[in-house]
Formats: sequence, structure tokens, C-alpha cells
Amino acid sequence: MPEDERSGIPHHLLGCIGLNEETWTVGNFVSNALAKISEIRARGRLPILVGGTHYYTQSLLFHDALANKPQTEEPVKNADRPAILEEPTEVLLEKLREVDSVMADRWHPNDRRKIQRSLEIWLQTGRKASDIYEEQRTRREAPDQDTTPEGAEEASRLRMRTLVLWVGAQSDVLSKRLDARVDKMVTQGLLNEVNTLSDFYDGRIADGESIDTTRGIWVAIGYKEFLDYQAALRKGDSSPAQLNKLLALAIEKTKAGTRQYAKRQIRWIRIKLNNAIDTAGAKGSFFMLDGSDLPNWEQDVSEIGLKLVDAFLKEETLPGPSSLSPLAAEMLTASKPDTSARADLWSRKHCEVCNTTSVTESDWAVHINSKRHKKAMSSQRKRALNSTAQQPMPPAAQDIFEEQAKED
Repeated sequence: MPEDERSGIPHHLLGCIGLNEETWTVGNFVSNALAKISEIRARGRLPILVGGTHYYTQSLLFHDALANKPQTEEPVKNADRPAILEEPTEVLLEKLREVDSVMADRWHPNDRRKIQRSLEIWLQTGRKASDIYEEQRTRREAPDQDTTPEGAEEASRLRMRTLVLWVGAQSDVLSKRLDARVDKMVTQGLLNEVNTLSDFYDGRIADGESIDTTRGIWVAIGYKEFLDYQAALRKGDSSPAQLNKLLALAIEKTKAGTRQYAKRQIRWIRIKLNNAIDTAGAKGSFFMLDGSDLPNWEQDVSEIGLKLVDAFLKEETLPGPSSLSPLAAEMLTASKPDTSARADLWSRKHCEVCNTTSVTESDWAVHINSKRHKKAMSSQRKRALNSTAQQPMPPAAQDIFEEQAKED
């Protein structure tokens, strides 16, 4: 964020991680952010948390027995790490199934990071991740009942009295703004930053060092999209027209990635954050400000936001969050329950016809109603009718076949 856009307000934890430093996990962020918040409060000032990656900001807002431990958030490659965690994904899954079958069934067989994390939690804590999640859910739903085992950490609760302001916009308006933002980033020096990263990478590789390009800044939107363009520049045998084409493609990829990321973040807010705030009993302190109309920004966003903050600090009655605008009424309604820590909602099913695995009932419903699945089932039926020599259909596929035939 450029200095001239900060309006003289001190900003913290921006540009504080060097390229040669280990990527921060959510635990690193939470501990450093909490220290800054305490420091700001000690000066009699008001800390304002600005997101960001909502997984990180939500972990700061709420107590969480898993997120508070840096070592359990994302596996770090070092000499002290159990060797089993470096094994192929199928080996990790089999080991996880031995110690925590619930979590093994929870994750897709190809989701290495989540399988790895669940196994690491067991290795480092001696407890099943599924048990920890279930205890957290029980405590959230029955806060007056102490179901916490000895030594376990506090359940997910808001760490402090919090007012949440979500500045949003209609989807078509937001998409245009995001595209314009990328164009502005390019004019303000995005390519120079990409060059700096590329030079740093080349220097480390030349020195015989290794860089994990699957984490941190190396997977950030606005770098990886320019790799082909950077390679062509360095090779030096592309024409100006070819370079311009590669540059335009990189910019378009960055715009597409930014729009997709925004959709994921909105989905996170509407499902995970919304449900978490609701179960914490803080629904009345979560507001959406409709910033769709820029000419009315002062009226629709600034004035309303300032009034909410003033009333919150004075501990006055706040208006109903859904009353602020039609968009707020729509977006503050959770689109669906958060199933991430609800073992009772997990359901692992495998479609042998399409060779696809689903880990929730909703995912399974989407799959069996998809065009791809229906087309595959139609082909399967035709083959079954036209060939008497066909091998028996797998039992799971036969069940789907009969179910689909009844629907037809």
C-alpha cells in the first residue's frame, strides 16, 4: 500500500517479511498481530484490523486450538520434522487413516496439504484433529457446558469485543474495480516488483540454494502469471509483438486470478466468518457497507461506518445489520452452514463411473446432477444394453445406475 494512500495513519505488519525469511504461518501472524494490538492499546489508541486473507484475520479474531499453534498450521520443511510427512500423498493418507479415520475420510485423496496437516496435528499433539474439531463445535453450541478435556485449549470465541465492517459491492461492479486495480498496479510498478523477485530467485539458485515456490510470495497473484513473459524477456529471442502478447496475457491472467480470489474470499465471509460470528453470539456487530455507488461513497460507506464505530465505542444500541441496505440483507445471510468442523456433515463417496471422489453430501449432489456425470451414466447404460458380453458393472456404479434409471 503506497504511503500516500495511508492518510498519515500508522500501518503495521506491512512489508515486514524479507524475501529470504521463512513464510509466515497463521500462527506467526496471530502472535505478531496480537503483540501489535497490545502495543496500540497501551498507547490509548484504537487498533483496526484490515483484511487481507480472511483465514488469517479470522484466526486473529477468534480463539482456536489449532490456529494458535504455528507448527500445526502449515508443515514446515526442516530437520526436526517427522520423516513420514515427506512421504507420498497416498502413504500419508494411509497413515492418517490408521490414526484418524474420520479426517482421512474428510479430505479428498489428492489434497496433500490438508492430509499432511491432519497427520501432523496427531504427531505433535497426540490427539486426533477430528476430536479437537468436535470438541470445539460442542463448546460453541453448548457454551455453558464444560466439555474441555484437561490440557485442551479454549474453544473458538471472539478474543475481544469486536465490530466487523465489510465493505462490499455488487458483483459486476466489483469485477470492474478489480480489473482497474490490476491496471493501476501495472502502471505503479508491478513489473519492477516481478523483476526484483525473479532476480532474487535466480541469484539464490545460482548460489546453489533452493526455494520452495509452492508457498508464500511465490504463489501470490501478480507474480506467477508473469513467468512466461519473464522467461521470454530473459531469453531475448522474442519479437516486440510476441512480448506484448505475452504481457497482455499475463495481465489478463492476473485479473482473472484476482476476480477468482475475491469470489473465494466472499464465500469465506458468507459461510465461515458469518457462521463463526453467529455461534459466538456477535451477529449484531457484523455489518456490510454497500460501496457499489462510488459517487455516494461518503453517504453509503463513510458516514454509516463512522456512526457505527461511534455507537460501538460508546456501547450504544446498534441498528440491525440487514437494515442498512438490500445488498447487506442479501449478503449477511449465510449461504450455507460451515461444514469444515462438522463431522456429522462429512460424507465420503466415490463415483466409479467418473472416477470422482466427493467428501460432503452437497459435493456429491452437485456431482451426480452434473452434465459430466449424466453423460457418463448415459454412455454406461448404452454399453450395458448393447453388449451382452460386458463385464459386470462395479457394485457402486450399479447403485448409481439404478438410482439414475429411477430418476429418468
